[in-house]
Amino acid sequence: MNELSFSVLNARAEPYAAVPTINLRLSVASSVPEPVHAVALRCQVRIEPQRRRYDSGEEERLEELFGDTPRWGDTLRPFLWTHLATTLTGFTGVTEVDLPLPVSYDFEVAGAKYLHSLGDGEVPLVLLFSGTVFSRGNSGFSAQPVPWHAEASYRMPVKVWREVMDMYFPNSGWLRLPCETIDRLSRRKVEWALATFDQTIETLLKEHET
Repeated sequence: MNELSFSVLNARAEPYAAVPTINLRLSVASSVPEPVHAVALRCQVRIEPQRRRYDSGEEERLEELFGDTPRWGDTLRPFLWTHLATTLTGFTGVTEVDLPLPVSYDFEVAGAKYLHSLGDGEVPLVLLFSGTVFSRGNSGFSAQPVPWHAEASYRMPVKVWREVMDMYFPNSGWLRLPCETIDRLSRRKVEWALATFDQTIETLLKEHET
């Protein structure tokens, strides 16, 4: 049985994707000398927040996700970031491939909240693989599953996530709001003769602060 093994070599921002994307560079090794015809690969990417330290500013920003720091022994647990899929073409022995990881600036998503709260350092990731390996021999094609224990750990630099966000959303982010809230903001914007929603929200914040 061909048991593939995986490791993550690096991560880089992809400048030409339709959505913000990080390319994870994978090394994939076959356990048998025969050629692999193709691999239909699936991957679950999980963040393991308990595997790094946090400064006081990060702890404050992460309170919404994990609660007060005295509770972190119970609440700081791995959580799902995203599911990915790609296809590997034929290879023998070892190959390298980019695994595109689309990322979001939607603060309703736990992964985006977590990453936005980090100042620097690394994001502890674990990639859990599954899928199907296709081989071709004298008797024709054969298919076998990627074993469920196939996984790879990687400490992705936070700066890679910030780089891709700055590339697609320079000096900005975005919030998802109900249509009713957007309508109310629009009325305020017109009433106060303001040019942008940013100015409208800034005015509302100043009113609240005073």
